[in-house]
Amino acid sequence: MGKSIVVKISELTLKHKISMRELSRLSHVRHAALSELANGKRDSINFSHIVRIAEALDIQDIREIIDLVDSKENN
Repeated sequence: MGKSIVVKISELTLKHKISMRELSRLSHVRHAALSELANGKRDSINFSHIVRIAEALDIQDIREIIDLVDSKENN
């Protein structure tokens, strides 16, 4: 069992009562990139995206955006 990083885009949009498209507009991060982050479809994270999301939503703590969780191995 290992660890994986989860980007909490869905939680953020619910908490701030905005759509993913609105988050894209506010953060200047492509909607497709946000969707891939939200669905765990990206192998890497562009930290400039995280910074832009934080700035757009006035987030001071990176843990509101990303989380480190135990991942299940697929056997």
